[in-house]
Amino acid sequence: MSSETFRIALWSVNLGAEAGDLKAWLKRAESRVIEAKAQDARLLLMPEYVSEGFLAWKPAGLPEREEIAWLASQTPAAIDGLRTLVDRHDISIVAGSMPFAKDNTHTNRTHALLTDGRTLTYDKLCLTPAELDPVNMNIATGSRLTVFEVEGVRIALLICLDVEMPALSMLLAPLKPDLILVPSMTHQLSGYHRVYGCAKARAVELMTSVAVCGTVGVAKGATLHETNVSGAALYIPCEPELGFDGIAASHPPVDGMAREEPFVIADAPVGLVRRLREGGAEVWPGSWTGEHVRVNFEK
Repeated sequence: MSSETFRIALWSVNLGAEAGDLKAWLKRAESRVIEAKAQDARLLLMPEYVSEGFLAWKPAGLPEREEIAWLASQTPAAIDGLRTLVDRHDISIVAGSMPFAKDNTHTNRTHALLTDGRTLTYDKLCLTPAELDPVNMNIATGSRLTVFEVEGVRIALLICLDVEMPALSMLLAPLKPDLILVPSMTHQLSGYHRVYGCAKARAVELMTSVAVCGTVGVAKGATLHETNVSGAALYIPCEPELGFDGIAASHPPVDGMAREEPFVIADAPVGLVRRLREGGAEVWPGSWTGEHVRVNFEK
């Protein structure tokens, strides 16, 4: 990795992969950490609801409405285990997301486990109808964006549907993030195209890099989701100096039922994008607010 780039690994976890307990799951995670480190990645991104794979060892007879609470009970040990991997292998991990117990409810939380010892968190802001279902999931919404710097790179966190919200782009724009990380979970190609298409749009409008990965396959014992479809991609601004098409790396969508598991190593072009943002871009107007615009609506 040069000072111009920041190398990341995108792991679209196959939830159906064999793991009989948390120890085995962490061993599998360590194999991917080692693979990423061997290719000089400085950060590994995991997908949204990556802990749904834990349902393979849930208690017998656990009611569907109690699955989120049980998954949340596993989150602290899983995060502690991933922190050990960060410290052992000197690579940061953004641990997808997992249900997290908070104030008598649960949030959909990602943990950024950084090599400098910090652990930062972010709770999903825009929830799906399934997450808002008061019977089975009943997830509470977050209330803050999380932006941080690691190794000189400014990173923002969003989760899945969050990246489809232009209002969040407006909040991020003044902060000039170098990289936006988007763990996702989408069950059909329609969801995949919404998330990935909007991620590419965010890269263009914010003049930044946006990385996305999602779950594939189905966890043994899963009841909430019957399919998962995703790929993995790093999107960048559509500029001549960056290859025109806005795609730095991309793995096509798969459903994981043939044991596929996208794993992509990609370099976020931090230095070049910063220079383009400061005046070298082809037509980018900067952080355009539209504050001078008035709506004229006539019937």
